[in-house]
Amino acid sequence: MEKTKKFILTEKELPTHWYNIVAEMQNKPLPILNPATKQPMKEEELYPLFAKELSHQELNQTDAWIEIPEEVRDKYKIYRPTPLVRAYDLEKALDTPAHIYFKNESVSPVGSHKLNTALAQAYYCKQEGVTHLTTETGAGQWGTALAFAAKTFGLELVVYMVKISYEQKPYRRSLMQTWGAQVIASPSMSTNAGRKILSEHPNYLGSLGTAISEAIELAMQTPNCKYTLGSVLNHVSLHQTVIGLEAEKQMEMAGEYPDIVIGCFGGGSNFSGISFPFLRHNIKDGKKTRFIAAEPASCPKLTRGVFEYDFGDEVGYTPLLPMFTLGHNFAPAHIHAGGLRYHGAGTIVSQLKKDNLVEAVDIDQLDSFKAGVLFAQTEGIVPAPESAHAIAVAINEALKAKEEGTPKTILFNLSGHGMVDMTAYDQYFAGDLTNYSLSENDIAENVKILEHLVK
Repeated sequence: MEKTKKFILTEKELPTHWYNIVAEMQNKPLPILNPATKQPMKEEELYPLFAKELSHQELNQTDAWIEIPEEVRDKYKIYRPTPLVRAYDLEKALDTPAHIYFKNESVSPVGSHKLNTALAQAYYCKQEGVTHLTTETGAGQWGTALAFAAKTFGLELVVYMVKISYEQKPYRRSLMQTWGAQVIASPSMSTNAGRKILSEHPNYLGSLGTAISEAIELAMQTPNCKYTLGSVLNHVSLHQTVIGLEAEKQMEMAGEYPDIVIGCFGGGSNFSGISFPFLRHNIKDGKKTRFIAAEPASCPKLTRGVFEYDFGDEVGYTPLLPMFTLGHNFAPAHIHAGGLRYHGAGTIVSQLKKDNLVEAVDIDQLDSFKAGVLFAQTEGIVPAPESAHAIAVAINEALKAKEEGTPKTILFNLSGHGMVDMTAYDQYFAGDLTNYSLSENDIAENVKILEHLVK
Protein backbone atom coordinates (compact mmCIF):
# COMPACT_ATOMS: atom_id res chain seq x y z
CA MET A 1 0.00 0.00 0.00
CA GLU A 2 1.40 3.39 -1.01
CA LYS A 3 2.28 5.65 1.90
CA THR A 4 0.43 8.99 2.02
CA LYS A 5 2.61 11.91 3.06
CA LYS A 6 0.23 14.90 2.95
CA PHE A 7 -3.44 15.18 3.80
CA ILE A 8 -4.95 18.19 2.08
CA LEU A 9 -8.48 19.56 2.32
CA THR A 10 -10.22 21.58 -0.38
CA GLU A 11 -11.35 25.19 0.00
CA LYS A 12 -14.92 23.93 0.34
CA GLU A 13 -13.86 22.03 3.48
CA LEU A 14 -12.53 25.15 5.22
CA PRO A 15 -14.30 25.46 8.59
CA THR A 16 -17.28 27.81 8.64
CA HIS A 17 -17.16 28.36 12.43
CA TRP A 18 -14.56 28.79 15.15
CA TYR A 19 -14.84 26.63 18.27
CA ASN A 20 -15.31 28.33 21.65
CA ILE A 21 -14.18 25.75 24.22
CA VAL A 22 -15.23 27.92 27.19
CA ALA A 23 -18.88 27.15 26.43
CA GLU A 24 -18.22 23.46 27.12
CA MET A 25 -15.74 23.68 30.00
CA GLN A 26 -17.12 22.38 33.28
CA ASN A 27 -14.99 24.88 35.21
CA LYS A 28 -15.06 28.22 33.40
CA PRO A 29 -12.05 30.52 33.63
CA LEU A 30 -12.33 33.00 36.49
CA PRO A 31 -13.52 36.43 35.30
CA ILE A 32 -11.06 39.08 34.21
CA LEU A 33 -11.16 42.04 36.60
CA ASN A 34 -11.26 45.78 36.24
CA PRO A 35 -7.99 46.80 37.95
CA ALA A 36 -9.60 49.91 39.45
CA THR A 37 -12.70 48.29 40.96
CA LYS A 38 -11.50 44.65 41.21
CA GLN A 39 -14.91 43.70 39.80
CA PRO A 40 -15.51 41.44 36.76
CA MET A 41 -15.08 43.36 33.52
CA LYS A 42 -18.22 44.13 31.55
CA GLU A 43 -18.17 43.87 27.79
CA GLU A 44 -18.59 47.61 27.30
CA GLU A 45 -15.57 48.28 29.50
CA LEU A 46 -13.43 46.60 26.84
CA TYR A 47 -14.76 48.77 23.99
CA PRO A 48 -12.20 51.58 24.38
CA LEU A 49 -9.44 49.06 23.73
CA PHE A 50 -10.89 46.39 21.43
CA ALA A 51 -13.44 46.23 18.62
CA LYS A 52 -16.93 45.54 19.98
CA GLU A 53 -17.30 42.12 18.35
CA LEU A 54 -13.90 41.05 19.68
CA SER A 55 -14.94 42.24 23.15
CA HIS A 56 -18.10 40.14 22.83
CA GLN A 57 -16.10 37.09 21.77
CA GLU A 58 -13.68 37.61 24.64
CA LEU A 59 -16.41 37.23 27.27
CA ASN A 60 -18.65 34.76 25.43
CA GLN A 61 -19.12 31.66 27.61
CA THR A 62 -22.30 30.31 26.03
CA ASP A 63 -21.83 29.84 22.27
CA ALA A 64 -19.68 26.84 21.39
CA TRP A 65 -19.60 27.74 17.69
CA ILE A 66 -19.06 31.24 16.32
CA GLU A 67 -19.44 31.85 12.60
CA ILE A 68 -16.40 32.96 10.62
CA PRO A 69 -17.39 36.03 8.55
CA GLU A 70 -17.47 35.28 4.83
CA GLU A 71 -14.90 37.98 4.08
CA VAL A 72 -12.48 36.46 6.60
CA ARG A 73 -13.01 32.99 5.12
CA ASP A 74 -12.26 34.40 1.67
CA LYS A 75 -8.96 35.82 2.95
CA TYR A 76 -8.18 32.52 4.68
CA LYS A 77 -8.37 30.85 1.27
CA ILE A 78 -5.11 32.56 0.30
CA TYR A 79 -3.38 29.83 2.31
CA ARG A 80 -5.98 27.66 4.03
CA PRO A 81 -6.67 24.83 4.50
CA THR A 82 -3.05 24.11 5.46
CA PRO A 83 -1.54 20.64 5.00
CA LEU A 84 -1.31 17.89 7.58
CA VAL A 85 1.93 15.97 7.02
CA ARG A 86 3.09 12.54 8.18
CA ALA A 87 6.74 12.86 9.26
CA TYR A 88 7.93 9.50 7.92
CA ASP A 89 11.60 10.47 7.70
CA LEU A 90 11.64 11.84 11.24
CA GLU A 91 10.06 8.59 12.44
CA LYS A 92 12.74 6.62 10.59
CA ALA A 93 15.56 8.70 12.08
CA LEU A 94 14.17 8.07 15.56
CA ASP A 95 13.50 4.40 14.83
CA THR A 96 10.21 4.78 16.66
CA PRO A 97 6.92 2.90 16.35
CA ALA A 98 5.14 6.22 16.87
CA HIS A 99 3.33 7.87 13.99
CA ILE A 100 4.22 11.57 13.92
CA TYR A 101 2.04 14.15 12.17
CA PHE A 102 2.43 17.91 11.98
CA LYS A 103 0.02 20.64 10.94
CA ASN A 104 2.04 22.93 8.68
CA GLU A 105 1.05 26.51 9.51
CA SER A 106 4.31 27.80 8.02
CA VAL A 107 2.71 27.92 4.56
CA SER A 108 0.84 31.15 5.27
CA PRO A 109 2.08 34.30 3.45
CA VAL A 110 3.62 35.56 6.69
CA GLY A 111 5.17 32.19 7.56
CA SER A 112 3.17 31.43 10.70
CA HIS A 113 -0.22 30.69 12.24
CA LYS A 114 -0.63 34.26 13.47
CA LEU A 115 -2.48 35.33 10.34
CA ASN A 116 -5.53 33.29 11.45
CA THR A 117 -6.41 35.86 14.10
CA ALA A 118 -4.77 38.89 12.48
CA LEU A 119 -7.19 38.77 9.55
CA ALA A 120 -10.15 38.35 11.90
CA GLN A 121 -9.14 41.20 14.19
CA ALA A 122 -8.38 43.57 11.32
CA TYR A 123 -11.73 42.71 9.72
CA TYR A 124 -13.75 43.43 12.86
CA CYS A 125 -11.91 46.72 13.41
CA LYS A 126 -12.52 47.75 9.79
CA GLN A 127 -16.23 46.89 10.12
CA GLU A 128 -16.42 49.20 13.12
CA GLY A 129 -14.89 52.09 11.20
CA VAL A 130 -11.50 51.97 12.93
CA THR A 131 -8.64 53.45 10.88
CA HIS A 132 -5.57 52.80 13.06
CA LEU A 133 -4.24 49.81 14.99
CA THR A 134 -1.46 49.32 17.51
CA THR A 135 0.15 46.14 18.73
CA GLU A 136 3.28 44.58 20.16
CA THR A 137 5.40 41.73 18.87
CA GLY A 138 8.06 39.49 20.40
CA ALA A 139 9.83 37.49 17.72
CA GLY A 140 7.98 39.43 15.03
CA GLN A 141 5.61 36.71 13.82
CA TRP A 142 2.53 38.50 15.16
CA GLY A 143 3.73 41.87 13.94
CA THR A 144 4.26 40.60 10.41
CA ALA A 145 0.86 38.90 10.40
CA LEU A 146 -0.97 41.99 11.56
CA ALA A 147 0.99 44.19 9.14
CA PHE A 148 -0.25 42.06 6.25
CA ALA A 149 -3.81 41.94 7.64
CA ALA A 150 -3.88 45.70 8.25
CA LYS A 151 -2.75 46.37 4.68
CA THR A 152 -5.35 43.89 3.40
CA PHE A 153 -8.16 45.83 5.10
CA GLY A 154 -6.70 49.33 4.56
CA LEU A 155 -5.69 50.12 8.16
CA GLU A 156 -2.65 51.97 9.51
CA LEU A 157 -0.52 50.06 12.01
CA VAL A 158 2.16 50.83 14.60
CA VAL A 159 4.07 47.87 16.04
CA TYR A 160 6.16 47.98 19.21
CA MET A 161 8.75 45.26 18.75
CA VAL A 162 10.69 43.94 21.75
CA LYS A 163 14.10 45.58 21.41
CA ILE A 164 16.17 42.40 21.63
CA SER A 165 14.12 40.89 18.77
CA TYR A 166 14.27 44.20 16.86
CA GLU A 167 18.03 43.72 16.90
CA GLN A 168 18.16 39.91 16.55
CA LYS A 169 15.52 39.60 13.82
CA PRO A 170 15.92 42.49 11.35
CA TYR A 171 14.15 40.66 8.53
CA ARG A 172 10.93 40.34 10.47
CA ARG A 173 11.11 44.09 10.95
CA SER A 174 11.67 44.44 7.19
CA LEU A 175 8.60 42.32 6.48
CA MET A 176 6.43 44.53 8.68
CA GLN A 177 7.75 47.62 6.93
CA THR A 178 7.19 46.01 3.53
CA TRP A 179 3.50 45.66 4.41
CA GLY A 180 3.34 49.29 5.50
CA ALA A 181 3.62 49.14 9.30
CA GLN A 182 5.64 51.53 11.44
CA VAL A 183 7.95 49.51 13.70
CA ILE A 184 9.33 50.92 16.96
CA ALA A 185 11.88 49.19 19.20
CA SER A 186 10.45 48.76 22.72
CA PRO A 187 11.03 50.17 25.26
CA SER A 188 11.00 53.49 23.44
CA MET A 189 10.89 57.19 24.24
CA SER A 190 7.56 57.55 22.42
CA THR A 191 5.33 56.63 25.40
CA ASN A 192 5.18 57.38 29.12
CA ALA A 193 5.49 53.65 29.81
CA GLY A 194 8.63 53.37 27.69
CA ARG A 195 10.24 56.48 29.14
CA LYS A 196 9.55 55.29 32.69
CA ILE A 197 11.13 51.90 32.06
CA LEU A 198 14.16 53.39 30.29
CA SER A 199 14.70 55.91 33.08
CA GLU A 200 14.85 53.05 35.58
CA HIS A 201 16.70 50.57 33.33
CA PRO A 202 18.55 52.47 30.55
CA ASN A 203 19.97 49.32 28.92
CA TYR A 204 16.80 47.24 29.16
CA LEU A 205 16.26 45.17 25.99
CA GLY A 206 12.55 44.80 26.48
CA SER A 207 9.84 42.22 27.07
CA LEU A 208 6.41 41.52 25.63
CA GLY A 209 4.93 43.03 28.79
CA THR A 210 6.72 46.31 28.10
CA ALA A 211 5.74 46.38 24.44
CA ILE A 212 2.10 45.70 25.34
CA SER A 213 2.13 48.67 27.73
CA GLU A 214 3.44 50.96 25.00
CA ALA A 215 0.97 49.72 22.37
CA ILE A 216 -1.99 50.12 24.72
CA GLU A 217 -0.93 53.63 25.72
CA LEU A 218 -0.67 54.73 22.08
CA ALA A 219 -4.04 53.18 21.23
CA MET A 220 -5.73 55.01 24.10
CA GLN A 221 -4.24 58.33 23.00
CA THR A 222 -4.91 58.00 19.25
CA PRO A 223 -8.32 58.86 17.76
CA ASN A 224 -10.15 56.07 15.96
CA CYS A 225 -7.55 53.54 17.03
CA LYS A 226 -7.83 50.07 18.58
CA TYR A 227 -5.30 47.80 20.23
CA THR A 228 -4.87 44.23 18.98
CA LEU A 229 -3.18 41.26 20.61
CA GLY A 230 -1.68 38.16 19.02
CA SER A 231 -1.97 35.69 21.90
CA VAL A 232 -3.20 35.17 25.49
CA LEU A 233 -6.76 36.46 25.12
CA ASN A 234 -9.80 34.25 24.59
CA HIS A 235 -10.82 35.69 21.24
CA VAL A 236 -7.33 35.04 19.88
CA SER A 237 -7.48 31.39 20.92
CA LEU A 238 -10.96 31.20 19.37
CA HIS A 239 -9.75 32.32 15.94
CA GLN A 240 -6.84 29.87 16.02
CA THR A 241 -9.15 26.86 16.40
CA VAL A 242 -9.39 26.78 12.60
CA ILE A 243 -6.08 24.87 12.87
CA GLY A 244 -7.40 22.01 14.98
CA LEU A 245 -10.74 21.86 13.20
CA GLU A 246 -8.94 21.25 9.92
CA ALA A 247 -6.59 18.78 11.59
CA GLU A 248 -9.56 16.77 12.86
CA LYS A 249 -10.78 16.17 9.31
CA GLN A 250 -7.25 15.44 8.11
CA MET A 251 -6.57 12.89 10.85
CA GLU A 252 -9.77 11.16 9.74
CA MET A 253 -8.35 11.08 6.21
CA ALA A 254 -5.21 9.47 7.66
CA GLY A 255 -7.34 6.91 9.48
CA GLU A 256 -5.88 7.82 12.88
CA TYR A 257 -6.68 9.82 16.00
CA PRO A 258 -3.96 11.50 18.10
CA ASP A 259 -2.89 10.05 21.41
CA ILE A 260 -0.82 13.19 22.04
CA VAL A 261 -1.28 16.76 20.77
CA ILE A 262 1.59 19.24 21.20
CA GLY A 263 2.10 22.95 20.65
CA CYS A 264 4.81 25.36 21.69
CA PHE A 265 3.63 27.83 24.32
CA GLY A 266 4.16 31.54 24.81
CA GLY A 267 0.75 33.01 25.61
CA GLY A 268 -1.21 30.11 24.16
CA SER A 269 -2.44 30.98 20.65
CA ASN A 270 -1.07 28.10 18.59
CA PHE A 271 -1.34 25.54 21.39
CA SER A 272 -5.00 26.50 21.81
CA GLY A 273 -5.57 26.39 18.08
CA ILE A 274 -4.31 22.84 17.59
CA SER A 275 -5.59 21.42 20.89
CA PHE A 276 -9.03 22.83 21.72
CA PRO A 277 -11.00 21.09 18.92
CA PHE A 278 -9.52 17.73 20.00
CA LEU A 279 -9.85 18.53 23.70
CA ARG A 280 -13.60 18.88 23.33
CA HIS A 281 -13.73 15.13 22.70
CA ASN A 282 -11.99 14.52 26.03
CA ILE A 283 -14.52 16.78 27.72
CA LYS A 284 -17.64 15.48 25.95
CA ASP A 285 -16.84 11.99 24.68
CA GLY A 286 -14.38 10.54 27.19
CA LYS A 287 -11.36 10.49 24.88
CA LYS A 288 -7.99 10.19 26.64
CA THR A 289 -5.74 12.29 24.40
CA ARG A 290 -2.86 14.03 26.18
CA PHE A 291 -2.27 17.72 25.44
CA ILE A 292 1.24 19.04 26.05
CA ALA A 293 2.30 22.70 26.03
CA ALA A 294 6.02 23.11 25.29
CA GLU A 295 7.49 26.22 26.88
CA PRO A 296 11.08 27.45 27.24
CA ALA A 297 12.93 26.59 30.45
CA SER A 298 13.89 30.26 30.67
CA CYS A 299 10.24 31.37 30.85
CA PRO A 300 8.38 28.50 32.58
CA LYS A 301 5.07 30.04 33.59
CA LEU A 302 3.01 26.84 33.26
CA THR A 303 5.57 24.48 34.81
CA ARG A 304 6.90 26.71 37.59
CA GLY A 305 4.73 29.81 37.78
CA VAL A 306 1.88 30.56 40.18
CA PHE A 307 -1.84 30.76 39.45
CA GLU A 308 -2.83 34.30 40.41
CA TYR A 309 -4.50 37.41 39.05
CA ASP A 310 -1.90 39.43 37.17
CA PHE A 311 -1.58 42.16 34.59
CA GLY A 312 -0.99 41.19 30.99
CA ASP A 313 1.54 44.01 30.60
CA GLU A 314 4.45 45.35 32.61
CA VAL A 315 3.08 48.76 33.60
CA GLY A 316 -0.44 47.64 34.53
CA TYR A 317 -2.70 48.99 31.76
CA THR A 318 -4.54 45.73 31.06
CA PRO A 319 -7.35 44.07 33.00
CA LEU A 320 -6.30 41.65 35.73
CA LEU A 321 -6.17 38.15 34.27
CA PRO A 322 -6.43 34.86 36.24
CA MET A 323 -3.45 32.93 34.92
CA PHE A 324 -0.28 31.01 35.56
CA THR A 325 2.36 33.71 35.71
CA LEU A 326 5.92 34.56 36.65
CA GLY A 327 4.85 38.12 37.49
CA HIS A 328 4.20 40.97 35.07
CA ASN A 329 7.60 42.53 35.80
CA PHE A 330 9.42 39.30 34.88
CA ALA A 331 12.42 40.02 32.63
CA PRO A 332 12.96 36.90 30.49
CA ALA A 333 16.32 35.76 29.16
CA HIS A 334 17.18 36.79 25.62
CA ILE A 335 16.45 33.45 23.96
CA HIS A 336 15.84 33.36 20.21
CA ALA A 337 12.32 31.96 20.62
CA GLY A 338 11.12 35.52 21.21
CA GLY A 339 7.47 34.57 20.75
CA LEU A 340 7.67 32.43 23.90
CA ARG A 341 9.22 35.11 26.13
CA TYR A 342 5.99 36.09 27.90
CA HIS A 343 5.38 36.09 31.64
CA GLY A 344 1.84 34.67 31.68
CA ALA A 345 -0.49 32.10 30.14
CA GLY A 346 -3.94 32.74 28.69
CA THR A 347 -6.87 32.38 31.07
CA ILE A 348 -8.42 29.38 29.26
CA VAL A 349 -5.23 27.32 29.17
CA SER A 350 -4.48 28.33 32.75
CA GLN A 351 -7.83 26.95 33.92
CA LEU A 352 -7.37 23.79 31.86
CA LYS A 353 -3.91 23.31 33.35
CA LYS A 354 -5.29 23.90 36.85
CA ASP A 355 -7.89 21.19 36.17
CA ASN A 356 -5.21 18.80 34.83
CA LEU A 357 -6.81 18.68 31.39
CA VAL A 358 -3.57 19.82 29.75
CA GLU A 359 0.11 19.26 30.63
CA ALA A 360 3.20 21.41 30.27
CA VAL A 361 6.92 20.71 29.92
CA ASP A 362 9.84 23.10 29.70
CA ILE A 363 12.58 22.75 27.09
CA ASP A 364 16.13 24.08 27.21
CA GLN A 365 17.17 26.35 24.35
CA LEU A 366 19.92 24.03 23.08
CA ASP A 367 17.59 21.03 23.10
CA SER A 368 15.06 22.95 21.04
CA PHE A 369 17.63 23.84 18.39
CA LYS A 370 18.93 20.27 18.30
CA ALA A 371 15.38 19.10 17.62
CA GLY A 372 14.83 21.83 15.03
CA VAL A 373 17.96 20.79 13.13
CA LEU A 374 16.94 17.13 13.11
CA PHE A 375 13.49 18.09 11.83
CA ALA A 376 15.03 20.22 9.07
CA GLN A 377 17.38 17.41 8.06
CA THR A 378 14.60 14.82 7.89
CA GLU A 379 11.52 16.78 6.79
CA GLY A 380 13.22 19.60 4.87
CA ILE A 381 11.57 22.48 6.73
CA VAL A 382 13.65 24.80 8.92
CA PRO A 383 11.31 25.48 11.87
CA ALA A 384 11.00 28.72 13.77
CA PRO A 385 12.78 28.55 17.15
CA GLU A 386 9.36 28.63 18.82
CA SER A 387 8.09 25.63 16.86
CA ALA A 388 11.30 23.74 17.63
CA HIS A 389 10.10 23.47 21.25
CA ALA A 390 7.05 21.50 20.11
CA ILE A 391 9.26 19.35 17.89
CA ALA A 392 11.53 18.60 20.86
CA VAL A 393 8.56 17.33 22.88
CA ALA A 394 7.27 15.31 19.93
CA ILE A 395 10.70 13.68 19.60
CA ASN A 396 10.83 12.94 23.33
CA GLU A 397 7.38 11.34 23.24
CA ALA A 398 8.30 9.30 20.16
CA LEU A 399 11.43 8.01 21.91
CA LYS A 400 9.34 7.08 24.97
CA ALA A 401 7.05 5.11 22.66
CA LYS A 402 10.15 3.31 21.37
CA GLU A 403 11.34 2.49 24.90
CA GLU A 404 7.90 1.24 25.90
CA GLY A 405 7.33 -0.58 22.64
CA THR A 406 3.93 1.11 22.42
CA PRO A 407 2.76 2.66 19.14
CA LYS A 408 1.52 6.21 19.64
CA THR A 409 -0.03 8.74 17.27
CA ILE A 410 1.55 12.14 17.87
CA LEU A 411 0.32 15.41 16.38
CA PHE A 412 2.15 18.72 16.78
CA ASN A 413 1.66 22.18 15.38
CA LEU A 414 4.46 23.51 13.20
CA SER A 415 3.45 27.08 13.99
CA GLY A 416 5.99 28.77 11.70
CA HIS A 417 9.10 28.42 9.58
CA GLY A 418 12.53 29.75 10.54
CA MET A 419 13.69 31.18 7.22
CA VAL A 420 14.07 34.64 8.75
CA ASP A 421 15.57 33.20 11.94
CA MET A 422 18.80 31.93 10.43
CA THR A 423 20.92 34.22 12.62
CA ALA A 424 19.75 32.08 15.53
CA TYR A 425 20.80 28.91 13.74
CA ASP A 426 24.17 30.52 12.88
CA GLN A 427 24.73 31.19 16.57
CA TYR A 428 23.67 27.65 17.47
CA PHE A 429 26.13 26.11 15.02
CA ALA A 430 28.87 28.46 16.26
CA GLY A 431 28.27 27.34 19.86
CA ASP A 432 27.26 30.84 20.94
CA LEU A 433 23.87 29.92 22.41
CA THR A 434 23.41 28.81 26.00
CA ASN A 435 20.69 27.44 28.24
CA TYR A 436 19.07 29.64 30.87
CA SER A 437 17.54 28.53 34.13
CA LEU A 438 15.68 30.18 36.97
CA SER A 439 16.10 29.38 40.65
CA GLU A 440 13.04 28.85 42.82
CA ASN A 441 14.12 31.90 44.78
CA ASP A 442 14.16 34.04 41.62
CA ILE A 443 10.59 33.03 40.85
CA ALA A 444 9.38 33.45 44.44
CA GLU A 445 10.86 36.94 44.67
CA ASN A 446 9.31 37.99 41.38
CA VAL A 447 5.76 36.83 42.14
CA LYS A 448 5.65 38.60 45.53
CA ILE A 449 4.24 41.64 43.72
CA LEU A 450 1.05 39.67 42.98
CA GLU A 451 0.02 39.18 46.60
CA HIS A 452 -1.75 42.53 46.88
CA LEU A 453 -3.15 42.99 43.36
CA VAL A 454 -6.71 41.84 44.14
CA LYS A 455 -6.80 42.42 47.90
